[in-house]
Amino acid sequence: MPIFGNNTAYVAARAKSRKSSLMDRTRLRQLIQQSPDQLTVAVADNGYRAEIDLYAGHFTGGDLVEAALTHNLQKELSNIMDLCNGRTRALVEIYSGRFRYQNAKVVLRAISNEVDVKKVAHSILPEESEINVPWLKIIEESKTIRDAVEQMRRLPFGKALLAIGEGEGLQKYEDALDRHYFRNSLKMLQGGAPEIRLLRNLMASEIDHRNIINILEGQAFGLTSEEITQALISGGRLIKERSFSQAANGRDGLLEVLRQSNNFDLDGFQMTISQSDNERTLDPVITWLQNRESAQMKRMSYLHPISALPVIHYVSAKIQEIEDLRFIVRGRMAGLATEVLEAHVL
Repeated sequence: MPIFGNNTAYVAARAKSRKSSLMDRTRLRQLIQQSPDQLTVAVADNGYRAEIDLYAGHFTGGDLVEAALTHNLQKELSNIMDLCNGRTRALVEIYSGRFRYQNAKVVLRAISNEVDVKKVAHSILPEESEINVPWLKIIEESKTIRDAVEQMRRLPFGKALLAIGEGEGLQKYEDALDRHYFRNSLKMLQGGAPEIRLLRNLMASEIDHRNIINILEGQAFGLTSEEITQALISGGRLIKERSFSQAANGRDGLLEVLRQSNNFDLDGFQMTISQSDNERTLDPVITWLQNRESAQMKRMSYLHPISALPVIHYVSAKIQEIEDLRFIVRGRMAGLATEVLEAHVL
């Protein structure tokens, strides 16, 4: 039930308390040490007992944990939103609105890869949660991506998806979803209030980080600079739209654009790039950028403790915990070595 009036201090305090209960590196390391057979119990014992029990009669193994994690995240986001009101609620909604876009991606990927709706309903979008029912219905009733897009036409991003040519592949639709989310979010974050300005800066960093990864991935796959540029998102601060072509034109071009910023650790980034080259994976770069983003989130939450920012910080940390747990469970089920899991999560 929502608490009416100016309850920002109360909600921020609740968010900080919940964040303190999230799993730290020690507990994650202990979880990684568990055998696949022990993982379900271990996850349940770390705050997910109710959801594991809820789905235990329907699923087993990785599907059980996946469904439980998704349900827990959806429930927690709903609970947080119920606590918020006024500008705090509006700002948290802008940040958490990305999950609708993520669900749309799940639907489009399932259809593109011909994944049975039951498989999706038994994992990433468990049907026991009412929130997921409309998305599962789209999968069930769609034979092609275009069929699904037609059913999404009344959603906020419907027109952006319909504007894509019918012959285009999945990636074009996912890129369109990303661009629409960030463009609309930045449009709503108008004004000079500190928490609005800081959240706008955070989103700009997210855009920059996505663009950096898209550029490096595109170059690794041998895409032309024009093809890479088409996938980039406007609104960043490190890589302005006017610099897209230069940044997409080889690694030297990207580094030269980044060198022009006073707020970017270019030396640290170049060291991480070298590590990625040696390991033949972008994982070190992705982790480095995630850490940069986390530091920014922590700093803005600390500077404005009675605002929407600590709530958004908690939501971000909760999402990261869910993603870490998913990776650990999937990795353990697939037989990945402990060292590999620790390198990704810790």
